[in-house]
Amino acid sequence: MDRRQQAPDTVVLLQPQPPPAYYPPNLVQQGPYNQGPHPGQAVVSVQTVPAAPVPDYLFYSIFTMLCCHLSFLGIAALVFSLSTRNANDAGHRALAERNSKTARTLNNIACGLGIVFIVFAVGLLMLLESQQMYIHN
Repeated sequence: MDRRQQAPDTVVLLQPQPPPAYYPPNLVQQGPYNQGPHPGQAVVSVQTVPAAPVPDYLFYSIFTMLCCHLSFLGIAALVFSLSTRNANDAGHRALAERNSKTARTLNNIACGLGIVFIVFAVGLLMLLESQQMYIHN
């Protein structure tokens, strides 16, 4: 049948078709459990090992948010920690690694600044206390 003779509303698919399946007469499957290797061929089994999830630093973020007096950095770290957890669950490893690194950085900055603030406050209180003792004596 020539292409010009076809009706204009028919669609011709020009995709290659897979060859029909061929089973040798002695390996015709009898049921769902009758599977095995073809004689003379090696059996190769491939199993993917799931990658370890990227750390999300969630508890570190909660600690930083509650204890380091810089809650805005702790809240930002918490958001990135939760985003890391979501990316891990979705299988987006690159995004999870980037969010994890950001959460860790924010936590370290907030914790470091919190420690500096506490040391400064304690030092200032000790200085004021010593000044008051000097004035009263």
